[in-house]
Amino acid sequence: MPIQFAAIVAQYGYAAAFVGTLWEGETVLILSGLAADRGYLELLPLFVLGAVAAILTDNFFFALGRRFGPLLLVRFPRFAPAAARVHTLIARFPRSAVFAMRFLYGTRTVGPAVIGSGDISWPRFAILQAIAASIWSVCWVSVGYAVGEALEQFLNGSAGLGRWLALSLAGGAVLATLALYLGHRKQQARLRAEPERYE
Repeated sequence: MPIQFAAIVAQYGYAAAFVGTLWEGETVLILSGLAADRGYLELLPLFVLGAVAAILTDNFFFALGRRFGPLLLVRFPRFAPAAARVHTLIARFPRSAVFAMRFLYGTRTVGPAVIGSGDISWPRFAILQAIAASIWSVCWVSVGYAVGEALEQFLNGSAGLGRWLALSLAGGAVLATLALYLGHRKQQARLRAEPERYE
């Protein structure tokens, strides 16, 4: 864990983790997981704080998109084709798209704003995004904790380092992939049942 972050965590604890997650996202969650492994913080509050930070951030950008989205596209027309593709994706797979935005690098700021400028209701977005944010938080904090455990095992000469780390990372990836897959299957079933809606 970087010395600067360790000092900040030692002094400010969960507040540092929360504000850092608002600003930097998964990097701070990983470092917070390392801090939990070292005994500075507890995992459960970190899971909650990470999810709350992600929920606040995404809803903030959703609100910007809802309020200024069309005006921003007029001011910056080069973003219009990308926005049109996102709107099409949302129209066809609204649940999966909202969920995926939290995990796809480079879309966590633009994605909610584009979604906000579309037709999806804010309550629907908020529910789907809260589920995604919770899984996202648990995954990244757990990665940090697993890395800390793996480093400790490595320093202690443990033979199970590779297996333990691989299982931890794979577990987080499986959870995220399973959630995306189930959402996609539900959307496909709905498309087959109502094909005329998307013509």
